[in-house]
Amino acid sequence: MPRRAAFLDRDGVINRDIGYLHRWEDFEFLPGALDAMRRLHEAGYALVIVTNQSGIARGYYTEDDYQALTREMRRAMERAGCPPAGIFHCPHHPGGSVGAYAIACECRKPQPGMLLRAARDLNLDLAASLIVGDKLADAQAGRSAGVGRVYLVRSGHELEDGAEVASDGTFDDLAGCVHQVLSRP
Repeated sequence: MPRRAAFLDRDGVINRDIGYLHRWEDFEFLPGALDAMRRLHEAGYALVIVTNQSGIARGYYTEDDYQALTREMRRAMERAGCPPAGIFHCPHHPGGSVGAYAIACECRKPQPGMLLRAARDLNLDLAASLIVGDKLADAQAGRSAGVGRVYLVRSGHELEDGAEVASDGTFDDLAGCVHQVLSRP
């Protein structure tokens, strides 16, 4: 039977966005993010990270660098009681300099490919799920994939024009979003 998921963008939602993050020693969970993810997990949501990683296509870091950081993030989340059910990334960007990744694709948000793949691979009910992002592209990907609820967080920065109207709600951070979501009957 399909289960509901909480799709979470990575940079700017669960960790501080420093731009092209690729080293674990530079990774920093945002305040309240681990607790918020634990609460979602305990409420029965499959935690699914969906993240654009154009730094790979741009040659700023490698797929191996990304995977090493992801292994450490997964371990930290597991230790905190919020194990991810899946972590999906898009390494592509049409303006990239690394040939194999310098393409337009269906997985790079705002396209819905990562979410659709996760739903297929993990047996998820998209309509019963939610997505939390920090950019208009996250909201658009969620809507295109048929995700039931779409939320955005500011996490210390302003949202781009049109982002708020594309979402079902905007919050200061993931903790505030999760508190509101889980407080609803």
